[in-house]
Order: sequence, then C-alpha cells, then structure tokens
Amino acid sequence: MRQQRPILYLLLWLLLSLLTLFPIYWLFVISVKPAVDLFTTPSLILDTVYWKNYVNVIGNETLRGYMINSLIISTSNALLVTVLAFLACYALSRFDLAGKENIFFWTITNRMAPAAVFLLPFYLLFTQVFTFGDWKLYDTKIGMILLYCTFNLPFAIWTLRPTIDGIPKELDEAATVDGASTWQVIHEVVFPLARPGLAVTFILTWVFAWNEFLLAATLTSFNARTITTGLSEYVTTTGTEWGTMAAIAVITLIPALIIFSMVQRHIVAGLTFGAVKE
Repeated sequence: MRQQRPILYLLLWLLLSLLTLFPIYWLFVISVKPAVDLFTTPSLILDTVYWKNYVNVIGNETLRGYMINSLIISTSNALLVTVLAFLACYALSRFDLAGKENIFFWTITNRMAPAAVFLLPFYLLFTQVFTFGDWKLYDTKIGMILLYCTFNLPFAIWTLRPTIDGIPKELDEAATVDGASTWQVIHEVVFPLARPGLAVTFILTWVFAWNEFLLAATLTSFNARTITTGLSEYVTTTGTEWGTMAAIAVITLIPALIIFSMVQRHIVAGLTFGAVKE
C-alpha cells in the first residue's frame, strides 16, 4: 500500500497540473484558429495553425505601444514599490516606533477595499487637482506608476516584513560596531540577505500592475493605455474578435514568463524565508 502512495500522488499532481494548464492551452488553440472555425464544433486537437491573428497583433503599431506602456508602468511600479517597501519594513523591524503594529495593520487595510471604491476620487484627482497648466496627471505613465503604489505598496510591506524580521538584528549591531553607517548596514548587510523576499515582492507587484484593468481603462486614454485595456477594443457592437483577443492574451503571458524565469530560484526561498524553524 505504501508503495502505491507515491504513484497516487504523482497521478494526482499530474491531474492538477493538466487542469491548471488546460485554460492556457485552450487560449492558444483559440488564438491560432480563424474566425469561422471558432463557431464550429470545438476540437482539442490542432489540425491546422492559423498564424494571421499573431501577425495582425504584432504588426499593429497601436498594440505595440500599449505593450511598451505596460512594460514601463509595471516594471517602474514594481521597482518603486519594492524599494519603498524594503525601507518601510526595515524601519518597522529595526526601530522602536510608537504604534508600529497599528501602522503595519493600517497599511494592509488600504489593500482590502476594492479598486472601484477609489475610482471616482482618483479620477477627480487626476483630472482636476493634479494639473499644472495644460498638463494633467490623467493619461500619463507617471500617474499610473504612482497610482498603483496605492494598492501594491501595502501588499508589498505585508509580504516583505517577515523576510526583514527573519534577518538577525545582531548582524546590524555587529556592522555598526565595526563603524558601518545605517545606510551601509541596509545596503551591505540586510539587502543581500533579503534578496529572495525582494524577488518575490517584485514579481507579485509586477504581476498585479501588469494585469490591472479597471483603473487603467478609466484613467488612461491613449498615451498611457496598457495592453490589458487594449483587449476591450476588440469587443464591439458588430461582434467580438475572439482570435485576436486570444493572440493578445497569449503574447501578454510572455513577459510574465520571462520575469518568472529570471527570479525563479529566489521565489521558493523568499516564500519560506523567516519561517519558524524547529
């Protein structure tokens, strides 16, 4: 019986993996079919591959601009959020701040509310308050980068703090005794040890910013429009271009896969860093 358990576990994980990957496979199947075939009897096996959907997407200058906007906004926001969260977590972990636990809990409450609650206030801020002459924060990349900090920074602080708490304070004290300044302690002692947690924080915040739709669709028009909002342009009164939308969705997976592969070795270590060890 014990010898059969590994086989059962293997079959179970294989089944779960297939269920997880099937939507991605089906998305690819839709992306390589012409519009006529999409409304016939569905087939899981690809007989022919129709690449014109990808050619239309890659050759579309507007969509390429949306993709570049998404890369700039997501990467810049993830870098900014990770740096700010790292410094905030260091302060919460190392300094005896009054009410720091209340501050820590208050930060995550900002992430609990749905984005739709903030939609109208942010729209008024972007179009009426943060204006300098003819320039407005509305439909700008810097505006979207700062906007996503509102939601990603609390989550990043909550995610990163166990990593900073897991680094012994004695290392800071030893470096200070040797004459290191606070910045040197942060840069040369804490930062190298916190890299796994920082990698996890970066990839999670990057994915949140990359996938966000509601705020980007409302607070951008053309100059800062992202690729996720570009999908909605193919849902019109005359019909929906499912093949093109599926091709765009598959292409948007590629940058995420690249970033995941770059920080893959840090993800498992970052998720378990700071855990209690017996």
